[in-house]
Amino acid sequence: MKVSVFITCLSDAIYPRVGEAMARILARQGVRLEFPKVQTCCGQPAYNSGYWDDARKTARTILSAFQDSDFVVSPSGSCTYMIHHYEELFKDEPELQRQARELQAKTYEFTQFLVQVLGVTDLGAHFPHKVTYHPSCHGSRLLGIKEEPMQLLRGVEGLQLVPLPFADDCCGFGGTFAVKMADISGAMVTEKADHIKETEAEVLVGLDMACLMNIAGNLRRRGEPVRVMHLAELLEEGVKVG
Repeated sequence: MKVSVFITCLSDAIYPRVGEAMARILARQGVRLEFPKVQTCCGQPAYNSGYWDDARKTARTILSAFQDSDFVVSPSGSCTYMIHHYEELFKDEPELQRQARELQAKTYEFTQFLVQVLGVTDLGAHFPHKVTYHPSCHGSRLLGIKEEPMQLLRGVEGLQLVPLPFADDCCGFGGTFAVKMADISGAMVTEKADHIKETEAEVLVGLDMACLMNIAGNLRRRGEPVRVMHLAELLEEGVKVG
């Protein structure tokens, strides 16, 4: 079984520890991740801004990078879902559209792959902290990732999971939205941070570093001592001490 990692721009350039944590967790399950070096951006910024020709260029590279993979795993629901748009991008190119369908069918967000493909919900992790969970929009609403992270968190010994008020509300990032609508974006992330503070959680966990980066920045500027982690980081840290 050839399993490849689709690392995404943000994890590769700013949060490499997330990819490393994901690789270590999967290695413990007998999965050795391949890393196609030709992979690049999924094309989402260009796609969302209306530059579809530019998005097709990067999409072609992604299709080529993972053509021989049996499974593709990513630490980002947002970038994982972008691959679902490839079929539309290549509607006038039948062969590339076929490849796009194949790639979509074998690409999974990290928690989806652990739970749905490997059937793993308990890693034997120990993390004795009060934790709240933010469900990112693309993962929860578009990929339908709801129960998988909850199953994994419930399997962590010592972890106290507290509900996040208005958890399904967007954090305000939205890629280019945060730039074009900065005032609205800022108000949304402030509201999200307020709700996180209400939980009195020590740790905020999520599945998408773009959202977590946005929330972490707001919390840090306010001097809030909340640790912000990708779920892969939490699980990997928990396994080391479990």
